[in-house]
Amino acid sequence: MTSKGKKIFLALTIVVPFLIYCVVYYTPMLRNAPFKSKEFVSLQFKWGVGPVLENSYDSATGDYQYVDTRDSLVKTNVKLRKNDIMYLHNKANELGLWNFPEVIANAGEDLKSAKVLRYELQFNYERKSKKVVFMTDYSEMPKLRDVAGQMVKLISQSINEAEERYTNK
Repeated sequence: MTSKGKKIFLALTIVVPFLIYCVVYYTPMLRNAPFKSKEFVSLQFKWGVGPVLENSYDSATGDYQYVDTRDSLVKTNVKLRKNDIMYLHNKANELGLWNFPEVIANAGEDLKSAKVLRYELQFNYERKSKKVVFMTDYSEMPKLRDVAGQMVKLISQSINEAEERYTNK
């Protein structure tokens, strides 16, 4: 058998079956992914201390309220752009938000504590939603704390940038 024939034989017996296997195995997984960007509906983001979280944002309605530096409640309407929402979805996917536990807090901690800053993130899709409660004093898994903090920071930045766009019009 010639050298060219050996290469063709090798390709047909190893590479082609491997490619067929990959297509057959991964196509259903990708097709049935639970959190698809095209099915994204809205993002809800709340933060604060105590049982009632006064600071909140809802991307479906654009309702944004927060307590400013003078302890007064500011209510406004801020809409995120489609590319902002896609960016946040992609970052959540990249950071593995879908694999986060529902509650990121130290064992036995009071989730309604008036001493610890709490964030609630909720990504809503047509078929599912993912909600994560993140307490900032979490110390059991530093990597998880850092990734959750990074997601909170990205959402906050996106909302603040959108608010600046609306106020500077």
